[in-house]
Amino acid sequence: METKHTEHSEESDRSVEILRGSGLYRTFRIGSQKIEVLKGIDFSMREGEAIFLLGASGAGKTTLLYTLAGLERPEAGKVIFEDVSLFDLPKSRLEILRNQRMGFIFQAYFLLPELTALENVQLPAMIGGKKRTEEAQALLERVGLGNRMHHLPSELSGGEQQRVAIARSLVNNPRILFADEPTGNLDSQTGASIVELLMELVREDGRSLLVVTHDTHLARHGDRTLRIVDGRIAEK
Repeated sequence: METKHTEHSEESDRSVEILRGSGLYRTFRIGSQKIEVLKGIDFSMREGEAIFLLGASGAGKTTLLYTLAGLERPEAGKVIFEDVSLFDLPKSRLEILRNQRMGFIFQAYFLLPELTALENVQLPAMIGGKKRTEEAQALLERVGLGNRMHHLPSELSGGEQQRVAIARSLVNNPRILFADEPTGNLDSQTGASIVELLMELVREDGRSLLVVTHDTHLARHGDRTLRIVDGRIAEK
């Protein structure tokens, strides 16, 4: 199956659906106990929309995000991204789509310690056989790290490392960003500045954004806030 990409204008059309999950089920086993995490979840997201996903610890927020991003296969249900059914793609095609059309930001940053900030930002492009040095440098400038791009992660603060991770998520010019507790390792002030930066960047470029967070105050930055309760989601 071939993926279909369309040109996007600077101003995204908020009426266009970019991501949809239908009837998503996921269970886990702990010993002999079976835990239903996703119970037939339906989810829809529009082009250029920012959604924050809340829920109690263990409610399935990260499982839902990973499923919608094609990282975890559901036991039942479909995920459609840009009119492509993710789990109908061969693994190699799915990996290419994720690399080219999606960006990922995680709580733990996942920067390679032996690489500089600039080299870490370039990684997704290098996986696709490109270097994008100028783009990576420009992104580090955008996140306020123009004078730190040749520093190793160990020489950067937690907030600076997450800024590098944000720049890395953007280097392939994705249409959607998935952020899993992006402020979880940061103090409240630094975390707030990171979310403000993230919102500024996605608004400027008309990208869609799905954020998992436990922080109700940060969730107010989004266009919509959803909450997972008992394996299902609802508008908060």
